[in-house]
Amino acid sequence: MPFTPLHMGPGVLVKAILQSSFSLMVFGWAQIVMDIQPLVVMISGEGHLHGFSHTYIGAILLAIFSALSGKYLSEIGLFVLGLNPQWQVKISWWVCFLSAFIGTFSHVLLDSIMHSDVEPFFPASKANMFLGLISIQALHKVCLYSGLVGGALYFAIIWARKFNKQRQSDA
Repeated sequence: MPFTPLHMGPGVLVKAILQSSFSLMVFGWAQIVMDIQPLVVMISGEGHLHGFSHTYIGAILLAIFSALSGKYLSEIGLFVLGLNPQWQVKISWWVCFLSAFIGTFSHVLLDSIMHSDVEPFFPASKANMFLGLISIQALHKVCLYSGLVGGALYFAIIWARKFNKQRQSDA
């Protein structure tokens, strides 16, 4: 199903680990961009459901597009959400590209595990060596649990930084 929120779980974990060196918004945008082609196929009934967009070559091209467009969309989104009222937060280009590439490559990997029509190494190979690597139920659990662990870790790190900062200012 296009636009599955389960793809965001690993992204939340990466955000917790990389903190400001990763944009969860650009990562999320890359997830949406990846599934536009399958959505068009589902609506029109024509084409290969997980076609070129779900190959690593397609992922490279979509990561570049996602980074270039996602930088501005994310900065606007932060402003609209009130998290960047003075437009002070600027997402660096390297963070945008890193986030977009992690987003598109992880998307191809996750979909390769569960969808038989994904050909991740096309045109070099039509084989999908990741198919069935783990069960779909286990894959969903990995995505869900990585998001939960990532969320808890993210806020624990934020709390620890504030606690240490307060302790240093008190000393």
